[in-house]
Amino acid sequence: MRESETDEIRGLTIFADMDDAAFARLCRAAYVQTFPPQVELFAEGEPSDFLHILVAGQVELCAHWNGRETIMEIVRPVSSFILAATIRDAPFLMSARTVEKSRLVLLPSQDVRDVFDTDGAFARALVRELAGCYRGVVKSSKNLKLRSGIERLANYLIRQQDLAGGAPSFVLPVEKRKIAALLGMTPENFSRALRLLGEYGVANDGMTITIADRKSLVRLAKPTRMIDDPEV
Repeated sequence: MRESETDEIRGLTIFADMDDAAFARLCRAAYVQTFPPQVELFAEGEPSDFLHILVAGQVELCAHWNGRETIMEIVRPVSSFILAATIRDAPFLMSARTVEKSRLVLLPSQDVRDVFDTDGAFARALVRELAGCYRGVVKSSKNLKLRSGIERLANYLIRQQDLAGGAPSFVLPVEKRKIAALLGMTPENFSRALRLLGEYGVANDGMTITIADRKSLVRLAKPTRMIDDPEV
C-alpha cells in the first residue's frame, strides 16, 4: 500500500490505538484494489482469506438459499466487513459485490489473527467492533420481527432524512428493490407500502423522497432508541 492509503486506514477505530510495529506487520502483505460496479468480491461459503476494508464506494452483502437471494447489509466507507469470519478462520456466511465503483484494502486474515494474539489494543478494538456488529444484528432482528413492512419502511425513511440533515427531500442511497430486500419486503409490497405512506405526507419521484409531514410519519413509525439509534 502507498503511505497515503496506510494513513487512511490507520485512522479506523480498530487500528487507531495499536502498536506501530504491529500495524506495520499487519499491512506488510496488504494491498489496495479498485473494482468496477457489480463485481463479486467473494462468495458465501468461501474461506475468509482477507479482511476487507471499504474506503470508497458501496458494497452489498447478500445471502442465498434454495434459488433465492436477499440483501443483508449495504456497507459504506470507511468500514471493515465480515470481521467475524476472519477472526474465526471460518467461511463467509454472505457474499459481497460492489454496488458502484469501489476501492478496498485487503488484509490477509492470517496476519489479522496473528496480530490479534499479540497486540492487546488491537484485540480490544476488534472485540468492541464485533460487539457493535452483534448489537446491529439484534436490532435488525427486532425490526423484522416486531414491525410490519410499512412500519419498517417508515423508520427507514426517517433515518435517511436524518442522514440528509433533516432536508424535506432527499435521494435514496440505492435502488428501491435493494431497499426492499434490506427491509425483508418484496418489491411489490415495498411499492404498496410507499403508496400507503402518501397518507402520512410521503411523496416519491423516482429515487427522490419528500416528507411533507414528518410528525405524522413519526406517529406511524414510532422510532425507538433500542432499534433505531446507531449509537446505542
